[in-house]
Amino acid sequence: MGRKVTLATCSLNQWALDFEGNLDRILESIEISKNHGAKYRLGPELEIWYDGKNVHYFPRYLKILLIRPKMLMANYGNYREMRWFSPWNQKVEEYFLPRMIQEVTGQDTVPFGDCVLSTKDTCIGTEICAELWNPRSPHIQMGLDGVEIFTNSSASHHELRKADQRVNLIKSATTKTGGIYLYANQRGCDGDRVYYDGCAMVAINGDIVARGAQFSLNDVEVITATVDLEDVRSYRGEMCQPHMVRQVKVNFSLSTGDDVYLPTHQPITWNFHTPEEEISLGPACWLWDYLRRSGQAGFLLPLSGGVDSSSTACIVHSMCVLLCRAVQDDNRQVLEDIRRVVRDESYCPQHPKELCGRIFTTCYMATENSSEDTCNRARDLANQIGSTHMNINIDMAVKGILGIFSVVTGRWPKFHANGGSDRENLALQNVQARVRMVLAYLFAQLSLWARGKPGGLLVLGSANVDESLTGYFTKYDCSSADINPIGGISKTDLKNFLIYCVEQFQLTALRRILAAPPTAELEPLTDGQVSQTDEADMGMTYSELSAIGRLRKISKCGPFSMFCKLIHLWKDVLSPMEVAQKVKHFFRMYSMNRHKMTTVTPSYHAESYSPDDNRFDLRPFLYNTRWTWQFRCIDNQVAVSA
Repeated sequence: MGRKVTLATCSLNQWALDFEGNLDRILESIEISKNHGAKYRLGPELEIWYDGKNVHYFPRYLKILLIRPKMLMANYGNYREMRWFSPWNQKVEEYFLPRMIQEVTGQDTVPFGDCVLSTKDTCIGTEICAELWNPRSPHIQMGLDGVEIFTNSSASHHELRKADQRVNLIKSATTKTGGIYLYANQRGCDGDRVYYDGCAMVAINGDIVARGAQFSLNDVEVITATVDLEDVRSYRGEMCQPHMVRQVKVNFSLSTGDDVYLPTHQPITWNFHTPEEEISLGPACWLWDYLRRSGQAGFLLPLSGGVDSSSTACIVHSMCVLLCRAVQDDNRQVLEDIRRVVRDESYCPQHPKELCGRIFTTCYMATENSSEDTCNRARDLANQIGSTHMNINIDMAVKGILGIFSVVTGRWPKFHANGGSDRENLALQNVQARVRMVLAYLFAQLSLWARGKPGGLLVLGSANVDESLTGYFTKYDCSSADINPIGGISKTDLKNFLIYCVEQFQLTALRRILAAPPTAELEPLTDGQVSQTDEADMGMTYSELSAIGRLRKISKCGPFSMFCKLIHLWKDVLSPMEVAQKVKHFFRMYSMNRHKMTTVTPSYHAESYSPDDNRFDLRPFLYNTRWTWQFRCIDNQVAVSA
C-alpha cells in the first residue's frame, strides 16, 4: 500500500575535532541503519565535527538536498551559542557549496534556510536541539502545514530529573497535531563539564514506540522503528492548513509498495531512572570518557571516610561495574580502551573489584586531629570496592610548614581549643587541607612509578554542590583536583545515592559512613572524638542549603525576595526572625567566598542550581558583603511581623 516507513535515529559518542573517529562512528551508524531496513537515518547535532549546522542528505545519491540552519539559539544555562553564532532569519537562499564538495556531489548550490523536504510519499521537517524547548518550536507550524515527520538533531546534556521533561516535550509535539518525531542525541563527555545522555527515540501521535538507552558505554547506538503514515493522517483529520513553508522536492520514497505484512512498532512505556540510579550511571560514564581520552592510567582519590569522598569512590566502583558488563557483552571498543588504560594488551577484567584495584587508588590522609573511626570507615570501603588503598600520616608535613612560619615570624598559631584566635584557628585548618592537595598530586604522579608500573593518575575531587555554594571548603585544598564527579550534586542526593549503593552493590561499609555526622576533622579531637561538624560550622543544614540554592539560581532571588519566599516555605519550623538570620548568614558566606568558584575543580553538571563559575552561573566574585539595603529591608519586614 506504500504507507509504512522504517526510520532510524541514533546516539553517538562524538569528540570535538576528532574528525576521523567521528566519521567512523557516523559510517557505522549508517551501516546499522541500512541493515535494519531504514531509508532515513538521523544523527545528533554537530555530529561531523561536533560543531556546525544540520545537513540533509541521502547517502544513496551522495547529494546534499538542504542545509537547514538553527533558528532558535540555546543562550542560557550551560550554553552561549549567540557568542559565536546568529540565529537564521527564516529566509531561504541558494548557498554556494565549497569547491571540494562541488567536486564530490556535482552541485554548485543548495537551498539554505527554513525549508522542508517533500518526498514522493511524505514531508519531512527539522528542528534542532533547543528549538524543541522553545515556546515557538518550529514543529508547531510545520505540523499545521502538513509536515508528517519531524526530526531533531540534538546535543542535550544530562541533569538530574530532566529526562522526563525531554520525553514529555516530544510526546506533546506529536500529541497536538499528530506526526512522527525522530530524536537523536549526542552521548558522552563533551570534553568539559556536561555529559550528553543519549535517549534517542521515535514517537508517533503522542506515543513513544522506540527508544535508546540514557546511559551507555556504547559509542554507537542505533534504534529503528517502522511506523504507518496513515496513522498520522487519520489522527490529524482536518487540522492541517495550506502549505506556507517552502518545500524541497525529492525524487525518493521512504515507503515501498508492498508493506501489508510489514509490522509497525507499538507504543512502549518509558521507565525512568531514579535520581540515585542517574548518579550511579551518568557520572560513571563521564569519568570513563575522561579517563580513556586523557591518556592517564587511572584515578587517585583522597578518601576521608565521609559521605562526599565515599560517593566519589562509589561512582568509580559503578564505572568498573559498567565496564565489566560491557566486556561480558563483547564490547570490543571498551576492552581495547581498558587495555590501553592499564598498559596491558592481554588484560581482560573478570570482576569490578579486580578492575578497581588496577585503575583506582585511594588514600586516607591522617593528622593528629583525625579519628580512628574515620580511618576505619575509609579502609573498610576501600576493601569492599577493591581500590589500592594507602594510609598516610601528614603531621610531619604540616608541622614542617608551620615550623617555617615560626622561624620567620617567631610566632606559633594555636587552635581555638588551645586559646587561639579565629584567624589562627582557620589558618591551621587550611594548612592541613592544602597539604593534602599537594600530597594527593604527588602520589598521583608517582604512586604507580613506585609500584613499578607506567603512567600517572587523575586526582578526583569530592566537594558537593552545597559546599561550593557557600564556599565551605579551603581554596586549593583536597577538593582541588583534576575533575569532580559530584560537584554538581547535593548532599541530600548523595546520601540517598549511598543508601542505593548499599543494596545495589552490597557495600555494607557505607552504613557506618551514613550514620556518622559530616565533619572535616581539621580541629583537635575531644577525648578522641570529633568535636567539629559541617552543619554547625556552616550555620545551616544541607537540606536548608539546597532550598536556598534553588531560590538563588532557579528563582533568581536576592536576599529580600528569598526571605519573602522562605518565611512561607519554612513557616512550620522557623520564625521570621530565624529565617532572616539564616538568609543573611547565607549571603554573607556566599559573597565572601564566591571568589573560590573561580578556581573550583571542573565538575560533572547534574543540578539546575549549580554555582559553577566557568559556564553555568556567570556572576561577579567580588560582592559588597554587607548587603546594607537588602538586609535593612529584611529587618523592616521582621519588625512588622513581630
